[in-house]
Amino acid sequence: MILSFAQMEETPMPQFKGGEKTTFARMYTDAHNRIMRSRLEPGASIGLHTHEGNSEAVYILSGTGKALYDGGEERLHPGDCHYCPEGHTHSIVNDGTEDLVFFAVVPQHS
Repeated sequence: MILSFAQMEETPMPQFKGGEKTTFARMYTDAHNRIMRSRLEPGASIGLHTHEGNSEAVYILSGTGKALYDGGEERLHPGDCHYCPEGHTHSIVNDGTEDLVFFAVVPQHS
């Protein structure tokens, strides 16, 4: 099954999870996964949140930023994969000068 993110409508999510500015996402959701190609403009962030009942893998496609993870900070660059297991807390922040574009998968537990 091919998911063509270029053909999906981009959905704006203002202050997503309590973050700054707007997160933009093209996403596919079924009973098993939420699969997204998202972008954060410079200065935008996804708010700090804890994964309860799921986890998240975030693969950086372009841009730079940081993940706040369990009280620490991890730098994000193209080719990096940030993983937030169930029960852990994270936030994604674009502190760079260009859009931070990433691919994310959140398994949906039944």
